[in-house]
Amino acid sequence: MTTTDTRPHPGGFATLAGRSVARVGFGAMQLRWADADDEPVAVLRRAVELGVDHLDTAEFYGDGTVNRRIRAALAPYPEHLVLVTKVGATANPGGEIELRLAQRPEELRAEVEANLTTLGVDRLDVVNLRRADMPPGLIAEGDQVVDLDDQLAVLMGMRDEGTIGAIGLSNVSADQLRRALPAGIVCVQNAYSLVDRTTEPVLDLCREHGIARVPYFPLGSSWPGTPKVTDLPAVISVAERLGATPSQVGLAWLLAHAPETLLIPGTRSVAHLEENVAAGGLLLDAEAMAELS
Repeated sequence: MTTTDTRPHPGGFATLAGRSVARVGFGAMQLRWADADDEPVAVLRRAVELGVDHLDTAEFYGDGTVNRRIRAALAPYPEHLVLVTKVGATANPGGEIELRLAQRPEELRAEVEANLTTLGVDRLDVVNLRRADMPPGLIAEGDQVVDLDDQLAVLMGMRDEGTIGAIGLSNVSADQLRRALPAGIVCVQNAYSLVDRTTEPVLDLCREHGIARVPYFPLGSSWPGTPKVTDLPAVISVAERLGATPSQVGLAWLLAHAPETLLIPGTRSVAHLEENVAAGGLLLDAEAMAELS
């Protein structure tokens, strides 16, 4: 990043697909639940104003609704914006579950093309392959059990064609990431938070190979009955001492815990967006880190 760049950079800078991005980005999934476009457009435009330049989305979020809202809010896209999408599932309108898996190579290609269309771009900066071997979410069965190498081959082909800039992975084990390294993986999205550190071996591998780590469920899973970071007594105590919210402390811990971490907290509220972005400026002292870790 050049010294003449005066844009804000919440959380500082890190590298994603060879680009410098702010470490606090935005995950757009929640925008699918807005009743109209006004609220999502306001949130997205405010995010860019605050320095967010890493935007995470997927065609299967609301059957294209989120991508269309991103396009309405931000196209023509700022040159510094890194658009990251995800494939491995597709919308299932009218189904008991709103998603179905789409793991086969031809389905991955179709999802990439759908993202290109709804976002209105010729190239996606990063495409994450969401595997379905383990929870959370749907588990692959039957013809949806697909070899990782076959999936990477089609994405690498699209990268060679120029429709994909870089390839990431989501919901993978350390062994799967190690196997995929020759494909040039630039980021990994796995569940990770103060209350769920089971994918620490993946983080270690990301650190070793200079791969960005993008945790989902950064404040704990949204599944009913699962622990939440904001309920931890230590988090509440640190938040009170530092004059922050518990969610800000949980996000700030992730940034402090590993410099490879990029955050993509999502929201439908401008006020909550501003709170999340401000977490990038929250410095946890040694006492706080010891209490939390």
